[in-house]
Amino acid sequence: MSFTKKYTFREKFSWSLYDWANSVFATTILAGFFPLFFKSYWGGDLDDATSTALLGTASSVAGFIIVLIAPVLGAMADLSRNKKIFLLIFALVGIISTSTLFFISYGSWLWSLIIFGLSIIGFSGANIFYDSLLIDVSSNEDRNYVSSLGYALGYLGGGILFLINVSMYLYPSIFYLNSQIEGILYSFLTVAIWWFVFSIPLFLFVKQKNFEATTDFKSPFKQSFTRVFETFKEIKKYKAVLIFLIAYWFYIDAIDTIVRMAIAYGTDLGFDSSKLIIALIFTQFIGFPATFAYGYLAERFGLFNMLVVGILIYIFICFYSLFISNTKDFFILAGLVGLVQGGVQSVGRTIFSRLIPQDKATEFFGFYNLIGKSAVVVGPALVGWMAYAFNNPKAGIISLLILFIPGIVILFYVPKTSLVRD
Repeated sequence: MSFTKKYTFREKFSWSLYDWANSVFATTILAGFFPLFFKSYWGGDLDDATSTALLGTASSVAGFIIVLIAPVLGAMADLSRNKKIFLLIFALVGIISTSTLFFISYGSWLWSLIIFGLSIIGFSGANIFYDSLLIDVSSNEDRNYVSSLGYALGYLGGGILFLINVSMYLYPSIFYLNSQIEGILYSFLTVAIWWFVFSIPLFLFVKQKNFEATTDFKSPFKQSFTRVFETFKEIKKYKAVLIFLIAYWFYIDAIDTIVRMAIAYGTDLGFDSSKLIIALIFTQFIGFPATFAYGYLAERFGLFNMLVVGILIYIFICFYSLFISNTKDFFILAGLVGLVQGGVQSVGRTIFSRLIPQDKATEFFGFYNLIGKSAVVVGPALVGWMAYAFNNPKAGIISLLILFIPGIVILFYVPKTSLVRD
């Protein structure tokens, strides 16, 4: 294996800038316009409960596909030393699929869900390799800072473009557009362009420094399946990693589901769509400084402690959602999510990077993403179908306690002494 312990600011910033690049997909597409546009345009002929259930199911199916391929992709990248190539392939799948949404016509709910699913696969698949490159740009001592920088830039970049996209939607004439529909459709194109352009620094300036040595490069695909099987056996040696991944499976599912289903939830409650979109912008700009602050607090009071605090706040959000009756309440929820979302994700990523063997980072991050995306198989579908079964969107949100509570309990069983440092 190779370890070149030199991490430049240019590498750290270029790596972090990819969060700035792809977070616009998470904000404008996943959390914002796709749920709104699907319910009003592509699925305009469907009732609210059905469209919400279909939206949740599409997210779950895409997550399941990532579940199947994540560990194999991680193993292949470790063996072939080509993390960036795999990242590029999946990023392009996401970028091209996102731009294709521009061309889908009214009522084509099936095609919109298929393309949406492909974009999620591209986005999530690329993140496997992006996350694994964290160890190639940082030491254990500054890894939490670099991880927090990525999430913070993601919030800022995602918020800036989302603000522009929302302006295109609310005031289309300013942008020489004919309608709000065109505003949303052209927003999909801006996301694809932004994602592509700001990904370039990572590919130019980030170098893969850590990889597993191997003498046989003739069949990396075949070897990857062997590695996946071996890792399933080997992971039993890493008790802390195994326990943390189980906890992560529960809590990240619920977090991602809240992000993906928030607009659909507000729409089902009858709130004005423009105000819901503004609430998401509110979340983004709170999230930018909050993520930095959360990273500082994590170093001050402990990574695990702040992770638990964040999950407790999410549990409060679930209970509070039962009592919201107007957009003011929705803004309060949006603000609370902004305070903890980036911090919880960043701290979780840092903890995992300190628990795993460094020369198998991509493979283990493949399982990290495997766990995260397999959770998303459950969450959106759970919310969608619980709301459908009880004919009440609040039933869907409160059902997330089934995931948050076990997640926080299991965290207490992770051996804290397993955190490694250079």
